[in-house]
Amino acid sequence: MSAPTISYKNHRFPPQVIAHAVWLYFRFPLSLRLVEEMLLERGIVVSYETIRRWGRKFGAAYAKQLRRKRPSREDIWHLDEVVVSIGGRNHWLWRAVDQDGYVLDEIVQVGRDTKAAKRSLIRLLKKQGLAPKRIVTDKLPSYGAAKRDVMPAVEHRSHKGLNNRAENSHLPLRKRERVMQGFRSVGGLQRFISVFSAVRNHFVPSHQKHSALATHVHRIRAMAQWKAVTGATA
Repeated sequence: MSAPTISYKNHRFPPQVIAHAVWLYFRFPLSLRLVEEMLLERGIVVSYETIRRWGRKFGAAYAKQLRRKRPSREDIWHLDEVVVSIGGRNHWLWRAVDQDGYVLDEIVQVGRDTKAAKRSLIRLLKKQGLAPKRIVTDKLPSYGAAKRDVMPAVEHRSHKGLNNRAENSHLPLRKRERVMQGFRSVGGLQRFISVFSAVRNHFVPSHQKHSALATHVHRIRAMAQWKAVTGATA
């Protein structure tokens, strides 16, 4: 793990407090006011607006330094789209996860058509750098049409029951949406999910079966890496 390059200059609170507040906000479905209250219980008096600014300033910087999973040609991509409320209007959040439940990419779009599906696949392919072994989607016809243009040689399975992994990956954001009572802007949601998913990827074990001890060790290592990345070591 490389040494952190994040600067906390001109912030009166130490890195440990800032990193902990950002972790609470992006790791769990908590409102800013609830994070404020949890910090107050520890004797830390800070406003929810300050926590919001910390999340916006440091969240993306933390996410960039978290270790990412290396892509493989044996990966299976599960793709799904879900409606989200932004400023009282419906948009679509397109998400891709791999066979282990690791979030690969997310993009907010207005449409749910072939153009939107194609844009999602092109962006995902560019980000991963190589095509997967297979993609799995629901029965939305847009996926098949987009796949034929973007990655025609890749196997495509379209079945509602096969895509539970992608559909289930929406649940944490659904909880967050209820807490926040909808999102205010497309850009704000896009920025939020890029950090939200990076933090979740880092802390949540894969969907493969693990013992309780292995899960515990994973969480300890994840927290140690988080502290190293944020410069929040004691």
